[in-house]
Amino acid sequence: MPPLPAVSLKGRVSDSEWQLRVDLAACYRLVAHYGWDDTIYTHLSARLPGTDHYLVNAFGLTFDEVTASNLVKVDLKGTILDNSPFQINPAGFTIHSAIHEVRDDAHCVIHLHTPATIAVASLAGGLRPLSQYSMFSLPSLSYHQYEGLAVNDEEKARLQSDLGQNNHLLLVNHGGLTVGETVGDAFMRMFDLQRACEIQLLIQGSGQKAIEVAQPVQDGIYQQAKVVHSGSTGGQKAWPAMLRKAWRLDPGFAE
Repeated sequence: MPPLPAVSLKGRVSDSEWQLRVDLAACYRLVAHYGWDDTIYTHLSARLPGTDHYLVNAFGLTFDEVTASNLVKVDLKGTILDNSPFQINPAGFTIHSAIHEVRDDAHCVIHLHTPATIAVASLAGGLRPLSQYSMFSLPSLSYHQYEGLAVNDEEKARLQSDLGQNNHLLLVNHGGLTVGETVGDAFMRMFDLQRACEIQLLIQGSGQKAIEVAQPVQDGIYQQAKVVHSGSTGGQKAWPAMLRKAWRLDPGFAE
């Protein structure tokens, strides 16, 4: 088996681009570590500061092969902008480009096919207020109906409308999606959404009657979380710890 093409961009791009590459590559490795990846499929994308250019994974690499240097720079049409020896999955970038196109605040978009998010997204009742984790997602959660493989540009308008100004999206029969102003924000939102879905399935699988969180508590807990996390998500506090975890797992992501 031939080795992957050697690519090194350290010192060849701006400091801000390099830091974003490191953060996004770390996020890919963490997704793999938690078992949320789907072989070579699904994507995490991030907007380069002050541009309409984006970083996304090279098609054909598993998430534990992603590095800061082999992330591919593209525009909103998925056109490769640098001399990368890698290609991207155009169909996979359709969902990301749709969101980046209309959400200036969505600097990072994470879309995954985890069994838990697919299962809960496909339940008639969707995500229910059954755990503290669900409280972090429900106030900013919407749904998008399944239309087949995301290769139709006409679906983009419906996807944009369904997400609206929310930060969490469950794609029916398909998976989950979160957005954030930073990689850390998007990652922590996905962590909470994934955990909420896992807990709900455990509760529903028990066969016992579930106790839902009372509506007055639902109304207040999201604001409480903002105070506890010193911002809209735990990304500001938790991401540095997650980044340290990625370094401990394999510092090769930062090459």
